[in-house]
Amino acid sequence: MDRDKIFKTIHRWRVRAGLVFLPALLLFARPRPVPAAVGLAVCALGLTIRAWAAGHIKKEKQLAVSGPYRFTRNPLYLGNFLLGLGVGIGTGTWIGILIFAVYFLAFYPPVILEERDRMTRLFPEAYADYRKKVPIFLPTLRPYPAAPGARFSPAQYRKNHEQRALIGTAIIWAILMARMIFGF
Repeated sequence: MDRDKIFKTIHRWRVRAGLVFLPALLLFARPRPVPAAVGLAVCALGLTIRAWAAGHIKKEKQLAVSGPYRFTRNPLYLGNFLLGLGVGIGTGTWIGILIFAVYFLAFYPPVILEERDRMTRLFPEAYADYRKKVPIFLPTLRPYPAAPGARFSPAQYRKNHEQRALIGTAIIWAILMARMIFGF
């Protein structure tokens, strides 16, 4: 199997694998008030970044270079990282953070590289310039030039089904809070 096929397979399986890692993470959770508050704040930042990105991206139709895409080429994945890290912190255990780290490191580097290759194929000239100026993951303090007229679109947010991240995160936190309050 060649690299592209492996990366595409990993890309497809990352969400399903999360459904395996998440119960393990919740099983080992021992949430306490301070880690839960810190984790919730980190999750809120991740959700905010994801929402901002989802309101700007028109997947595979147009190269996203506005909003958070001015600072990082992968704000959705940065948001996912913060969401997962927040949940890991919220578990109140190092094993929670470790489980998330194993999941993220196993799936996201290949997914990010596969996405880079896909953007190179879809938008060869525009992406080449963008790639030179905007980091692949960690944000830069020097944003890419603003696209004329580019604004956050609530309709695009809904079209990208971003509300699912909010709902999923709320369910996870409800479970963590129930474990903290009722001790199960």
